[in-house]
Amino acid sequence: MALELTKLDEDLPSQPDEEYQALVRTLNFTEGFGLLFVRCSPAGGEQLITKIKEDINNKNIEVIRLKQAVNNLYERIDKLDNKKEINILFITGLEHSFYEYEECKRLTGWDSIDRYLYSWKGVPPVLINLNQQRERFKDNFNAEDHQTPDIQYDLLFNLGNLQYAGRNEDAIASYDEALSIKPDYHQAWYNRGYALRNLGRYEDAIASYDEALSIKPDYHQAWYNRGIALQNLGRNEDAIASNDQALSIKPDYQSAWYNKACYYALQGNIEQTLENLQQAINLSPDENREMAKTDSDFDSIRDDERFQGLIQG
Repeated sequence: MALELTKLDEDLPSQPDEEYQALVRTLNFTEGFGLLFVRCSPAGGEQLITKIKEDINNKNIEVIRLKQAVNNLYERIDKLDNKKEINILFITGLEHSFYEYEECKRLTGWDSIDRYLYSWKGVPPVLINLNQQRERFKDNFNAEDHQTPDIQYDLLFNLGNLQYAGRNEDAIASYDEALSIKPDYHQAWYNRGYALRNLGRYEDAIASYDEALSIKPDYHQAWYNRGIALQNLGRNEDAIASNDQALSIKPDYQSAWYNKACYYALQGNIEQTLENLQQAINLSPDENREMAKTDSDFDSIRDDERFQGLIQG
């Protein structure tokens, strides 16, 4: 079975302009001091900053580019000569601080929950410091703190992405906080379901996927990953039906075809196994042939000549 890697923002590329315009609106209309996190590649971040500068030309926009880990962003900002004139400050390179924090935890065996007793458990020191310095920003930079619920949600939601580092419990706690602010955001429910699935809490994961789908019924990734959780509970018929929903939305979703083949193989339905595996191979020949060669889900039909013909090409 193809256990798809976590794709926390897999649905965003289909609507990039909508996401970008939401960011522009937030930057245009937020008053005072607020925090907003945007997750992207370094190159994508530079492109985003360039475009923002073009589209918001009535504000003074500056950039701090971090080249190494830091724990105190306030000190870096306080050194800027024109800090009181800045309306929007981009800070790139925060990932260096996250990487150092995770590596330090790994080497020392820190328990993040014990080490940082904070409302978002296990938050890297650079983020703790930034949040603790709100009053100093307000007093020293003439910035009133008008953090809106949407900005608070964005911070919590991005902290939820700690599941990238395998910290699924922390991620779920952050998603729960974010959803208490914005309960109708489908991706937070989806990401929460993925973190729950990683922990083996399959029933809870299915419930979280269902919440996402009640908001966005055409969310094919949620149908697909819901199917994986169902299969882990031994509910192969329901898993097949969930993948059928994904394929009704995205017929070329090769992972869903492949997993359907796995589910049918586990049921001993050879004809449907071969038919669905053929569809998956048609869409992605090399990847799916290689997976099928060693996938234990196909052990019951491994000696079938038709199966061997499919995987050998």
